[in-house]
Amino acid sequence: MPRNSNLRQAALLAALTAIPVMALADGAHDHSGGITADATSPAPFDIVHTTITTEGNVAIFHMAVSGAAGESRPSATGALAGSQVFAYVWPTSLDAGTVGFEPGAGILALAATAHPDFDDTPLLDENGDGQRGNDGDLWHSHWVVLGPDEACGTGALKVIDIPEGTTPRLPATWPGLPLLIDSPGWQPILSAETVEVRVPFADIGAVKAASYDGVTAGLRVNADVHAPLLCVTDVFDVASGDLSLPGKVNN
Repeated sequence: MPRNSNLRQAALLAALTAIPVMALADGAHDHSGGITADATSPAPFDIVHTTITTEGNVAIFHMAVSGAAGESRPSATGALAGSQVFAYVWPTSLDAGTVGFEPGAGILALAATAHPDFDDTPLLDENGDGQRGNDGDLWHSHWVVLGPDEACGTGALKVIDIPEGTTPRLPATWPGLPLLIDSPGWQPILSAETVEVRVPFADIGAVKAASYDGVTAGLRVNADVHAPLLCVTDVFDVASGDLSLPGKVNN
């Protein structure tokens, strides 16, 4: 995977812009700072504002939409194969090594996701019922490392697979899936039109120097449950409109 941040951003732009984005509609929300965008559809994934700011050693990933954030979640199919994932995503210029993956592994993004057909937070019991394997339908956070794969579609992205027999560097809270994904347990806060995730960092300086964008997307598990395991199949909205990662932390 490319190690230069400009190359990573170029790969992100090429991959996500290859997936059609839903047409813009009239209307906008007035927000200061971060990236602002015109209203689009569907409303729960219609980005009007996104920021990353810091307080001490905590980075606050914030996104506002024109409808009720988190209101729409995938319908359960009863099977992992072919199931859907809905996500609010902050692609960043941060190196994947910042959070415990191999340096230069791909495009590091924070995501708030929901998917009723599987659970990928085995350390957590989000619904408080005493079971840790039935909470995937609740919104939860992940670090994911993204990269292009033509098997997902022309120019499309996937969460990068871990080839069988390899042992890459992984975060301590990796959920055991054969993917470059982390389940750190930071609970997304969804309130009215906003989604927010508060993330502590050992190296907050790297975060302050980063750039970012905002994306809402749908992903799908491969029908064969095999590499590529999890592809980006729909882009609902892009904050910048062109995936140029124009956002600057604390700006």
